Amino acid sequence: MTAVQRVELRDLRFAGAAMVAVGAARGVSHSSIGLPCPLRALTGIPCPLCGMTTSVSAAASGHIATAFFANPAGLVAVVVALALLAVPRRESVDLPRWVVPAALVFMWVWELFRFGIL
Repeated sequence: MTAVQRVELRDLRFAGAAMVAVGAARGVSHSSIGLPCPLRALTGIPCPLCGMTTSVSAAASGHIATAFFANPAGLVAVVVALALLAVPRRESVDLPRWVVPAALVFMWVWELFRFGIL
């Protein structure tokens, strides 16, 4: 088993551009419509992605503190999306296999603290 995973960037560029565009439009329109978290609705426990809609919308609209406190990963997602758009010739990147699981653990711990569960 290799310690890295090759990630193709083509589809991520499109998804990142769409995410930033929708987040910016949502932030400008001051829309409060978001997707409810099924885990939180059923159990009261937030998932690692809770707050991402708010975070991305706030980050894309320049409200960095709001984005950070909603979910710091939203800021990271916007920065990565903008970096992917700024470097269009790069076709792939090697990502250590531990990065995604570690990020999800960090995000979940953040949300558990944010909602006062831990």
